[in-house]
Amino acid sequence: MIDVASQSGQKLFLPAYYGRIALASIASGDDSAASDAIAEALRWSNQTEERCWDAELKRTEGILAIRRSNLDDAEQAFRTAIQIALEQDAKSWELRATMSLARLLAKQDKREEARGMLAEIYNWFTEGFDTRDLIDAKALLDELS
Repeated sequence: MIDVASQSGQKLFLPAYYGRIALASIASGDDSAASDAIAEALRWSNQTEERCWDAELKRTEGILAIRRSNLDDAEQAFRTAIQIALEQDAKSWELRATMSLARLLAKQDKREEARGMLAEIYNWFTEGFDTRDLIDAKALLDELS
């Protein structure tokens, strides 16, 4: 793993940077690199107290847990991500984490629970319905109906 901070002296946004590396690693099938990147992101989050990415990092942990067929860990990670987002009043992160949890619950035949929780956060929004996350949320709500 590249140690960006020691090479550049830059520490701002390192949790986001490593979080994106984790997502890219998941997409490319490199679970080990994804796990390392998540750990590094959380380490920098703790060190710099740059907590604004924590919900998304936990959601990424959940995605990785699903890839590893660890559904209980995935559900816990998504619920933790939602809780962090709620505490930070970070509605976009809350929406993303709720969509991830809703998809998981739907696969476990808990469609009503999935739809209810997703509808609640989706209905909070009053604008931005042309953004990718809200388009995806609406499509998932329709699928769960």
